[in-house]
Amino acid sequence: MTYQQVLDFLYASLPMFQRIGDAAIKKDLTNIRLLCTMLDDPHLTFPSIHVAGTNGKGSTSHMLASIFQAAGKKVGLYTSPHYIDFRERIRINGQMISKKQVIRFVERYQLDWKPIQPSFFEITVAMAFDYFRQQRVDMAIIETGLGGRLDSTNIITPRMSIITNIGLDHTQMLGETLPLIASEKAGIIKPGIPAIIGEWHPQTASVFKRKAESCKAPIHFASRHITMSLEKSSLSIQRFSVGLRSGDWLDQISTDLSGPFQLQNVRTVLEAIWWWNHYYSGNPISDSSIRKGLAKVIPATGMIGRWMILQKHPMVITDAAHNKEGMAVMLPRLLALPAMKRHFVLGFVSDKDISGILSLFPREGFYYWCEPDIPRRRPAWETADQGKAAGLEGRIFKQVRKAFQDSLRAAAPGDLIFVGGSSYVVGDFLAFWRKKRK
Repeated sequence: MTYQQVLDFLYASLPMFQRIGDAAIKKDLTNIRLLCTMLDDPHLTFPSIHVAGTNGKGSTSHMLASIFQAAGKKVGLYTSPHYIDFRERIRINGQMISKKQVIRFVERYQLDWKPIQPSFFEITVAMAFDYFRQQRVDMAIIETGLGGRLDSTNIITPRMSIITNIGLDHTQMLGETLPLIASEKAGIIKPGIPAIIGEWHPQTASVFKRKAESCKAPIHFASRHITMSLEKSSLSIQRFSVGLRSGDWLDQISTDLSGPFQLQNVRTVLEAIWWWNHYYSGNPISDSSIRKGLAKVIPATGMIGRWMILQKHPMVITDAAHNKEGMAVMLPRLLALPAMKRHFVLGFVSDKDISGILSLFPREGFYYWCEPDIPRRRPAWETADQGKAAGLEGRIFKQVRKAFQDSLRAAAPGDLIFVGGSSYVVGDFLAFWRKKRK
């Protein structure tokens, strides 16, 4: 099989969230356990850190990977979804799994897994675990796909469990309230394993505490332990000073992730590293590794899709914020950037309640309504109707590419173009942008 044939097989023959939504989510861990049994349990062969949360878990995972790499470790990183290339999901020290490895895995095991009838995500998780074992990683950073308790990644026994924050997203699967969603995310907390919670929230803190107590797991809230002071913020860098309740810790610490909400993500990561050094003092992470890792997250891990500034005249920015909480953090930073006129290229998936999201956008901008190239896309005309009801005017386009091209033609050098609304819109856009730059 060629690499493209393998991808076509995976996309077409396995239930995939991108195509069919919630129906692709298996509500137990039976399949992934069977797959890993078939593979002789690769997930038991390497140490790991497990990361869940509504927003920020991808950035947090990439930061952690970069820091452990800076400490000289061989680090596996599993994230989802991918934006352009399937192989973005599985990396070691920033390098994607090779096409040959993907082909080899599918050709070797596809007949064995056929009776199991696994989902696309389950196969991808099993592939990552198998690859990390083969390559003998020193550490694996594993990001959950959806939720936590029943997520396919939740068969690992990590050295640390991290939950970044809780918001109202995927409510049809995880619950309609913050405590219900928190309960699903808390499912990654394991007996005796330290749990790091990024944000203390009055509606969710007790949920995490009860779960940790029942598991006899130490629990720590980053926002209660670490203070962050923003010293500099530009289009390419953010600089902080970091304090603990007991006094100062780090000053002049920088990250190349310059987007909104990274202050909270950095705080969560630093809390995790602080307690890593406490619980695993025989293998500490130095302050210099923290500095080096945070300063070079993008080149160290290959991270894309989050607050990417692709051009300056006119300014072109794309970001994968896709729920109301994420947009509420991202938009103020976007709107604070100077621009003569703002152009918004927006598209969404069909199972997302977008009325609250659209209410956050300014009426003085111009909108290019589009739809991602997936079966779960929300038709652009439908998005346009809801946008019009919110007082947002624009034009309708079938493709993300055509919407962006029209915005680029209309934009003056001093304008700003934003592309987003869904990670799949960002993926379509970045694929076009990459071809455009070749």
